[in-house]
Amino acid sequence: MALFYPTAYKNRITDITLDDLNKRGIRGLLLDVDNTLTTHGSQVLSNEVRDWLTQMQDAGIRLTVVSNAWEWRVAPFAEKIGLRHISLSCKPSPFGFWRGVRRLGLPKAQCAAIGDQVFTDILGANIYGITCFQVMPMDPATDKPFLRVRRRWERKIYENRKGRGE
Repeated sequence: MALFYPTAYKNRITDITLDDLNKRGIRGLLLDVDNTLTTHGSQVLSNEVRDWLTQMQDAGIRLTVVSNAWEWRVAPFAEKIGLRHISLSCKPSPFGFWRGVRRLGLPKAQCAAIGDQVFTDILGANIYGITCFQVMPMDPATDKPFLRVRRRWERKIYENRKGRGE
């Protein structure tokens, strides 16, 4: 079950602080898009998330987008926020995380993934062996039907961990 557990839970990406990263020696972040940086399918970035990205970059944190979405979905969004990206990363396969870490130019021990899905973001980061932060989805109502089923399984994993006092 440990493969399905993140290093830390946060409600939103903006709840992840520089202190959280510094305590873990994190200098680079691999960022999911849908329901992590913005709502599913959206090209709009909230001011709060934009300010968070700026704060991270100003502090020297390297950022790149790693998403399972198609290039036509990810590229315009990443360009709009001024970040490089990897689309069709095939999470939970470690390949997209490996590419992201190489792009950041940091040792993987200094990198972390941030995402909202247990079976892609968290599992993939754990398989690859990097720190991972799970955030709650920005708007679960925008999830597609197959993802709603996975969200039920994710809740069971979360409740199981919570019930064990972890």
